[in-house]
Amino acid sequence: MKAAIVPVTPFQQNCSILWCEKTMAGAVVDPGGDLPLITETVERYGVRLEKILLTHGHIDHAGGARALADELNLPIEGPQREEAFWLDKLAEQGRQWGFPGAQAVTPDRWLEDGDQVSFGEETLEVLHCPGHTPGHIVFYSPQDRLAIVGDVLFQGSIGRTDFPRGDHATLIRSIVEKLWPLGDDVTFIPGHGPLSTFGDERRSNPFVGDRVLA
Repeated sequence: MKAAIVPVTPFQQNCSILWCEKTMAGAVVDPGGDLPLITETVERYGVRLEKILLTHGHIDHAGGARALADELNLPIEGPQREEAFWLDKLAEQGRQWGFPGAQAVTPDRWLEDGDQVSFGEETLEVLHCPGHTPGHIVFYSPQDRLAIVGDVLFQGSIGRTDFPRGDHATLIRSIVEKLWPLGDDVTFIPGHGPLSTFGDERRSNPFVGDRVLA
């Protein structure tokens, strides 16, 4: 599987374009906005999009999902159904944060822990990782040792939990119980900022490092 990252919106959210090298079928993860940048990147790599995947319902991750789905006739898969709390408020979030035209989203398929999503010959595992938001999910490729974690974990930090229905203890538990067991060698694409590995974060992250939680 190949991946390209397109920072979008004033929040510089990492929209990920994933594709199967053999078939060139792919998916776009978290199209928060700046859709021309996303479609330009898709065209540059010759990817044939099959679906849109969402990690969670915050405006910078999902604000462009409905428009892109309508433009390209793509289904939307994810997040977990508790995220309806945020997806129903996308227009309201747009007005609050300066994202005009954002539309509410009802996914074509809600995803649950243990589900799988596929495009081409690639398959991603779904992990429900609440805490930042109630229905947040992570997409994981075992064969590529790659996780797309949204706003659960960052290089040197973790997701905010001061938004409605956020919970710090739940977020820590999601990271420790769902992500760390995948292995220190797993590289992750966060919702913002540079890539890292779970091993690096276990060694040095001031919020969820092994020494902090010991």
